[in-house]
Amino acid sequence: MAEVELYELHDRPALSAPVTLMVLEGWIDAGQAATTAVQTLLSTLDTFPIATFDADALLDHRARRPIMHLVDGVNTGLSWPGLELRGGTDLDGNDILLLVGAEPDHMWRKFVDVTVDLLMSFGTRMLVGLGAYPATVPHTRPTVMSVTSSSDSLAAASGLLRGSLDVPAGTQAAIEYSAGENGLPAIGLWAQVPHYVSAEPTPYPAASMALIENASRVAGLRLPTGDLGSDATRTRHRIDAAMAANDEHMQMLHMLEQRHDQFVAESAAAAGDHMPTGPLPTADELADEVERYLREHGKDR
Repeated sequence: MAEVELYELHDRPALSAPVTLMVLEGWIDAGQAATTAVQTLLSTLDTFPIATFDADALLDHRARRPIMHLVDGVNTGLSWPGLELRGGTDLDGNDILLLVGAEPDHMWRKFVDVTVDLLMSFGTRMLVGLGAYPATVPHTRPTVMSVTSSSDSLAAASGLLRGSLDVPAGTQAAIEYSAGENGLPAIGLWAQVPHYVSAEPTPYPAASMALIENASRVAGLRLPTGDLGSDATRTRHRIDAAMAANDEHMQMLHMLEQRHDQFVAESAAAAGDHMPTGPLPTADELADEVERYLREHGKDR
């Protein structure tokens, strides 16, 4: 049987030690934080296609159906889910790559291998994945960030929360691990989205902005946040109003705030203000939130 070529290369530009940013849709993305973050980057930066992956080989179109565009009953075309590698620069002219699109349904191991090889062929100096998960944190405090990485030193250098637990993995985790095994520094940035808003159909822009800002910081880039700041303010006001209308919700919020503030104070006292802020959920808490999130979104993959 002939070997399947998983991507078509459109361009091979001369890049100078690019950073690759990675967001693959399909696994947990509470508050649409990572998706909104990469959409912000794509809409504000001038990017161009470098490689397109074979969607027919990688995706299950029964699970990710194309969108049919109807105008007065006329089928005017379809938009198919896809997966691509794009190139561009940050606001200071630093080269970047963006691996974006739908998480593969099939051929994960081969996809991981060819993707890491492709990124390394462009001289990628760091791989940064973005994601978000629901957590027992308050919306009235700065977005708490946690980290996964291919190395202990890189995780420690991020200054973000680190945990020890076993959880189901997405393709990004597999790429992150393989990159590290092949000598490519890789890190995953995870925003904790308040569990009481994570299942809403509307985005949670505060987490998206935190992802972009932390990606800029750990990778030495200057990435735009677009309108996320003003969007986050409007979302905060909407959540504040909803909370204020229910005494039980306000009690829960105060409890989360006290828990958060106590953790910050204890961490600062123990580590001379060098500890990252915010409570990392226990394995049971995270597992419960993940299961609830998947049930409410109808995703079992």
